[in-house]
Amino acid sequence: MAQQLLMPKATAVWLVDNTSLSFEQIAELCTLHPLEVKAIADGESAQGIKGLDPVITGQLTREEIARAEKDEGYRLKLAPPKVRVPEAKRKGPRYTPVSKRQDRPNAILWLVRNHPELKDAAISRLVGTTKNTIEQIRERTHWNSASLQPMDPVTLGLCSQIDLDLEVEKASRGMPRPEEIAEEERLLSASQTQSWRQKEPSEDGELDAAAVFAKLTSMRRKESETEDEDEARY
Repeated sequence: MAQQLLMPKATAVWLVDNTSLSFEQIAELCTLHPLEVKAIADGESAQGIKGLDPVITGQLTREEIARAEKDEGYRLKLAPPKVRVPEAKRKGPRYTPVSKRQDRPNAILWLVRNHPELKDAAISRLVGTTKNTIEQIRERTHWNSASLQPMDPVTLGLCSQIDLDLEVEKASRGMPRPEEIAEEERLLSASQTQSWRQKEPSEDGELDAAAVFAKLTSMRRKESETEDEDEARY
């Protein structure tokens, strides 16, 4: 990416007021026409613009300006930036090298089997394919379905592990985690707990059994007392 001057017109105003550079030198640096620079010097243009010091902004050095003032044929060069700003990535389909394009169906099959939560758009971003191809592999109508083998796209070099993790995380938002599903399976439902309680012996049942045993014991005692009385008579 070519380096560009910040606020060229404000910089031109400052250079006109604070240096002895020629109009051509300032015009070339600030991407202006020499007549525009002359109009700035004459006060006919950029009257409301405040000059911007390119030395303070780090785009020019005082040595560079002094060298250009001594030689009118010298063209000013911008100082290298102290901070490199990465270029924004353009949105579009991921480019896949020709040597790896034959591996894309195998990678798609791996993603479909191991990450069913991924949508077709996410798979397209990861391996650089079309939704039509993904649909054919899902429905096993692809012309080479019989020979396809699931292969990890990271291992194949079609995408990075970071990109894959990000897509899986996006697709998994709002979905229950496996450990939560396992916990729910371990918990009994309300109907199961109620039926289990019904099978347990109730307290009333225990009390009734005790009463029955007590009644039997009293009956045995009465029978023994009756036998003793009969023996006493005879």
